[in-house]
Order: sequence, then structure tokens, then C-alpha cells
Amino acid sequence: MVTAKTASRTKVAAPVRADGRHQRSKSSRAKIIAALLELVKEGDVAPSAAKVAQAANVGLRSVFRHFDDMDSLYREMSEHIESLVMPIILRPMPDLPWRACVRELTERRIQVFELILPYRLSASIKRFQSAFLMQDYHRMLRMERSSLLAILPAALAADSLQVDALNVPMSFQAWRLLRYDQALAVDAARLVVLKLVDAVLAQIEQP
Repeated sequence: MVTAKTASRTKVAAPVRADGRHQRSKSSRAKIIAALLELVKEGDVAPSAAKVAQAANVGLRSVFRHFDDMDSLYREMSEHIESLVMPIILRPMPDLPWRACVRELTERRIQVFELILPYRLSASIKRFQSAFLMQDYHRMLRMERSSLLAILPAALAADSLQVDALNVPMSFQAWRLLRYDQALAVDAARLVVLKLVDAVLAQIEQP
């Protein structure tokens, strides 16, 4: 016979069990994201779902239970990386002449690019099979260009040739070429980028 007291205990127990499942689900999700980030950071720029599951110590089903597909997992990775770099990107520019601001922006990009290098390499490999990563790639290109345009004099910003000439050595692609393809040390790659940027600045007439 179910007494009022027994019914009361049942009503209390159900939310507790549900809350426990919710906490385990959150824990599994966090482990999966952390595993992906760590694998990529260590150099596995294209880990499989199975490898992510193994590193997270969860079942493969658990990976796809939390993420409908790998795009969802890479979306989480992208959001995590943005949380690391946006404070650097959005830091106000010093009140300096525009050429000095271009150099400052270059230094910030070097800092950001080095921080996200393995993750951007991973995204570059996967973006041709991922609608989200392809969109994110083009969004980052637009962000890089707009941040440069924001500090250039209006006349120079209207000159697409000069803007492109500046933007190429300041791009992630240039940093990847130097650091990953040519295996330059950070300091050596930084000097190359600054030399290229200074060379472009030197041939731009004052607007």
C-alpha cells in the first residue's frame, strides 16, 4: 500500500536521480571538450571521434549523444578559443600614429596566432568537410581585415591594393607558413613578419 509518506519520498527521489543524471551528462560533455582541446594542442590536428572518446574516457556513443556530429564539437572548441583571444583582440589601441598602431596590431596578432596555432591548423584541415568551420574561417578573415581597416587613415583604407599588401604578412596564413611549414622558432618568425610589415609601411606615402 502506498502511503502519503511513501509517495512523498518517491516525489523527492525522482528529481534527485534526474539531477544526478544531469550532472553526469555535464561532466561527460566537459571531458569530451577538454579531450579534443588537449589532443589538438598536443599536435593531433584531426582527431577522430573514437580518439576523442578514448582520451575523454567515455564511450563513443557518449560523444555523439552530446554532440550531434563533429561540427558541434568543433563549434565548442571555437567558442573556447575565442574566449581566450578576444580580450587580446578587443584591447583598445594606444593613442599613437597609425603606423605605430599597425605595428601594435601586428604584435597582437602574433601573440594570438601563436596561442591558437594548433587549433587553427585543425580547423583548416576540417573546414572542407564542415559548413561551420568554413563559415568560421571566412568570418576570421573578415575580422582580420576589418581590424586593420579600423586603424588606417581613410584614404589608405580605400586603397585595396595597399590594404592587401599589409594584410598578407599580418595574416594567420603567413604565421602558419613560418611556424609550421618552415619550422621557424617564434622569435625568428616574429622578426620576419615585422620586417615584411615594415617594408610595406616604408613604401606607403603619407595619406
